[in-house]
Amino acid sequence: MSSTGRFVWFDHLARDVEKARDFYTHVVGWGTEAWGGGTEPYTMWTAGGRPVGGLVKLPAEMEAAGIPPHWFAHVVVEDVDAAARRAEELGGRVVSPPADIPEVGRYAVVADPQGASVSLYRPREGGTPPPAGVPGTFGWHELHTTDHGDAWRFYSALLGWEHAGTMDMGSMGSYLTFRHPDDGGDAMLGGMFDAARTTGQPPHWLHYVTVDDVDAAVGRVRERGGVVQHGPMEVPGGGRMAQCLDSQDGPFALYSPPAAA
Repeated sequence: MSSTGRFVWFDHLARDVEKARDFYTHVVGWGTEAWGGGTEPYTMWTAGGRPVGGLVKLPAEMEAAGIPPHWFAHVVVEDVDAAARRAEELGGRVVSPPADIPEVGRYAVVADPQGASVSLYRPREGGTPPPAGVPGTFGWHELHTTDHGDAWRFYSALLGWEHAGTMDMGSMGSYLTFRHPDDGGDAMLGGMFDAARTTGQPPHWLHYVTVDDVDAAVGRVRERGGVVQHGPMEVPGGGRMAQCLDSQDGPFALYSPPAAA
């Protein structure tokens, strides 16, 4: 099964690294592990002893530009340089040109035509994502944009995603779901809709981390100074979700699958 087109790593950029570590280990239950391969301090998040992402300080230039703490995802591609060129051909923009991470892999940051950013990543040693549905892993990826039709044109051509379905959300418009071409049945990677039109936020990706119990987790969000913006609520197909801000106003979301019959 190909990893191309799959989300495999998630970095959190925080103003206060220790505060972020305390928040997410308490809310999600992640462990942490120091990584010594870079020039700046970098902490890995672990679920069941397996790394799923990282934590790093928000760069001063981003903070000066008014960019808040946020999560940032890496998607596997076969050839980073070719994919970055293709992103430009499709109307996107290269934010950070292709570069190597010693002993890890190669990446480039691109923005889609509406401005949401993602990393195109080629790991040195494969890049198999953690099993879906395991607590502490990211299981849903949602693009909040201003033109989901044009965004879909961009991502489907760039990453090979397939259209899985479209739901009518009434006054909120249509919600397009997508899947990886290797996945069959009802398996899906995420969705996209025109949420940024109504919220006034810049287009961005929102990533959902799996927890055993969303209702219990939102209690921990509040205990550590976070904010629950939407939910907890039921989602189509079963399960519950909540959209939140962490203790430094970084957006993230929680999801718990339906209970086994």
